Amino acid sequence: MSDAHRYYLRDIAFTIKERALDAKKDYQNSSENGKAFAEGYLAAYHHIINMMKNQAVSFNLDEKDICLDNFDPFKELIE
Repeated sequence: MSDAHRYYLRDIAFTIKERALDAKKDYQNSSENGKAFAEGYLAAYHHIINMMKNQAVSFNLDEKDICLDNFDPFKELIE
């Protein structure tokens, strides 16, 4: 893998993780009217990060290389 690909994957994973954490804050601060949408939006990030972690294993990539080590989407986003 080239350095450009490595840095791209690392940056995109980091950005998705940060936006997911922002989505959790938005969910926690949402009104009752917006709660369902915010919950769905947060669930989508949870699904994406789970998929990224699973694909990393499938492609024999270290999660540390894509900034997803020490990040459990269930604990960080759902609990």
